[in-house]
Amino acid sequence: MGIITWGVLGGFRNKTGAVIGSRFRNRDVIKGLTRPSNKPATLKQLFQRSKFALVTAFLSSFSNFIELFYGNRSASNSPMNEAVSYHLTGAVTTVGTAVEMDYTKVRFARGKLLLPSQMNLAATAPGKVDFEWTDQLAIADHKYKDASDMANLLVYNPTKKQFVSLMGAAPRSAGVFKLQLPPEFGEDYVHGWMNFSSVLKDGLVSDSHYVGKIMIVAMN
Repeated sequence: MGIITWGVLGGFRNKTGAVIGSRFRNRDVIKGLTRPSNKPATLKQLFQRSKFALVTAFLSSFSNFIELFYGNRSASNSPMNEAVSYHLTGAVTTVGTAVEMDYTKVRFARGKLLLPSQMNLAATAPGKVDFEWTDQLAIADHKYKDASDMANLLVYNPTKKQFVSLMGAAPRSAGVFKLQLPPEFGEDYVHGWMNFSSVLKDGLVSDSHYVGKIMIVAMN
């Protein structure tokens, strides 16, 4: 049974006839009931479903980063919906009949804060990955860059299908952070991404950046 809250012209919630009313992000939303179909899915439909399943499963592993750092949280579209939309069109590749993530195109953040001019990965110690960043010029604090900005790090091991993440790893001024990884990551290749977030202004973040791919030194 549907409940009309604000009269006949207002929004309603629950099921009424062939439609369902709800409230989403301060808007009244009405959706029609789906009609059952006995038709088999087309190849195109199956392909789109496999892409959607791949993207949503992948992004769900670092959804906390996306909710904090991706897009405008006050907009009508949620950060996760924006991220899914981008990755469906810009970060999925086709290999034969299979679909795979293009790790170089993956991103967990969008924003105006400036990134360092150079960023790279290194593996100098067993079980660790080094995130390194430098600016060609000395850091000049201003509206979109400050020495106190904090680095946020994300690592993915496609062999183990595991993520490691760390928010607020180190200030921009540090230039490097050695991230500890699980012992079983030794001799596996990992992919790394990073971004920065301001500690002076809430919600001010940089885009995320694909830093690279590297093999982790095995622990003794």
